[in-house]
Amino acid sequence: MEKRLQIIIFFHLFLFSLFAQTPSVKEHIRIPLWAEVDAYPELMQEEGFDAEKYPIQKIKEVAPFLISGMVYGWDFVYTPSDAARNVEEYFELTEKQLSDNELIGIKYSSPWIQDNRLNCWCEYTRTPMQIQNYNLWASIQNPTIQGQGFGSISLGFDGIVEATKDAVKKAVREHYRGQIKNKPKEITGSVLIRKQPLLGIDAGKYTIKLDFFLEYGTIRYYTVF
Repeated sequence: MEKRLQIIIFFHLFLFSLFAQTPSVKEHIRIPLWAEVDAYPELMQEEGFDAEKYPIQKIKEVAPFLISGMVYGWDFVYTPSDAARNVEEYFELTEKQLSDNELIGIKYSSPWIQDNRLNCWCEYTRTPMQIQNYNLWASIQNPTIQGQGFGSISLGFDGIVEATKDAVKKAVREHYRGQIKNKPKEITGSVLIRKQPLLGIDAGKYTIKLDFFLEYGTIRYYTVF
């Protein structure tokens, strides 16, 4: 199939509640997600395609990925671009622990259909050890960084991953630009999402705003120009 799926999944931004009270994610994570009910005309004729189950499947791909970044965090490797050395920018983001749905116990509750969208709440309660881990990230001298990234809607779930990687990369890049005078060869570290992600669509692209704790790793410098 040449044409990629266009899956429209994003968080409702309840702006009225953001100014009133921001819920803590330290113990209980609760994020709203939705998916278009009939956004898959290319698949209708394929054998075994279930139009009712497919939106659920896409939500269950997005939720574990993002909640994994809130519970376990992600490791990154970043190489800044360097025109003088003919080095292209490189960024890799990997999960500290695979975002398997059964592994981290995500629950999907209160589904409803509105405006041709399947909506539901995605919830996860941290274990005492995971709460302790969050407190450790928050208590030690880990700086906080923020980034906004973009991804292609035509990539579906992969577009959300693309937007997430872009957000982390931008946050890391801006932070280290203020810390390092000369461009390094490679930077490694880890991030943990510390607030609810804000994911939407802007100018035909997924956009996600993320707020992290940053854990420093290593910085490798060029030894010879």
